[in-house]
Amino acid sequence: MQIKRLGSVILAVNDLDKSLKFYHEILGLPIRSQRRTWIDLGQQGATISLHPASLSAPHIGSSIDNGIVLGLTVGDIKSAVDELKSKGVKIHRDIVDRDAGKNAIVMDPDSYMITLFEPNFKDKDTQSSGYQGFTPV
Repeated sequence: MQIKRLGSVILAVNDLDKSLKFYHEILGLPIRSQRRTWIDLGQQGATISLHPASLSAPHIGSSIDNGIVLGLTVGDIKSAVDELKSKGVKIHRDIVDRDAGKNAIVMDPDSYMITLFEPNFKDKDTQSSGYQGFTPV
């Protein structure tokens, strides 16, 4: 598997406005993009993405409401998932095809979710201005 870069760290937050104030106003991270239920913050490279925990699916183990989902951008999601399956990695959700690209979710040893994302945009080595993965819903 060839990981191109860390795409985003997705934080499920209890209060989106309070978290936005902390990350943007207190820490000074610029807003890259903002929608009603999603905010991407950061200057270059990986983003911190804020998403309301109340909209996330329930999760057994480390709760999505209290944890984080790491977003990794990959060049070929099928080969990445196949490789991880062959190494005994638990697949939480197999490959799903969406408008922005293909996505799968795997679990780390502590039951934290890692979303693998193969974007549809032409230059797969360049981060888009939008989000880089999907929450588990």
